[in-house]
Amino acid sequence: MRLYLIGYMGCGKSTVGRKVARFAHLQFVDTDAQVEKAEGSTVADVITYQGEEYFRAVERKVLEQTATEDDIVVSTGGGLPTWGDNMEVISQLGLSVYLRRSPKNIISRLSPYGRQKRPKFRGLNDEQLLAFMTSHMAEREPIYSKADITIDCDTMADDEVIDYIMREIKNLKR
Repeated sequence: MRLYLIGYMGCGKSTVGRKVARFAHLQFVDTDAQVEKAEGSTVADVITYQGEEYFRAVERKVLEQTATEDDIVVSTGGGLPTWGDNMEVISQLGLSVYLRRSPKNIISRLSPYGRQKRPKFRGLNDEQLLAFMTSHMAEREPIYSKADITIDCDTMADDEVIDYIMREIKNLKR
């Protein structure tokens, strides 16, 4: 089984993914962490100094490497599914789960470090960040909504989201 968690930056893909992987006895891969490992630099620095096109090419290689793994939970970067045909590749490789959250909910979850490490969020006050996220998320929604499963996470605690995904995994194994 290959499970791909998609959604906007800060929606909880890595947090949820780690726990699902642990509970389901699956390997966990965070595509941003894999890019950082391959490049020896943070995602923010790769984008800043190498450019977004370069970053997306490295990210695509990481996605392609997941095809060689079985029994894996993959937390994708927020933009990975929206780049090129990545969402189609994800759909071919495994089960995709969209963790949908509102901009206000994501902002409430972000630590100051979480805001700073994301280049697109830097320097924005709360009002600017909300406006940016609302617009940016609307652009990405048509891609994210292609996921096999969509979970509206605003009214759910992370543990409830994890339980929901675990039930889906069990149903698939039947």
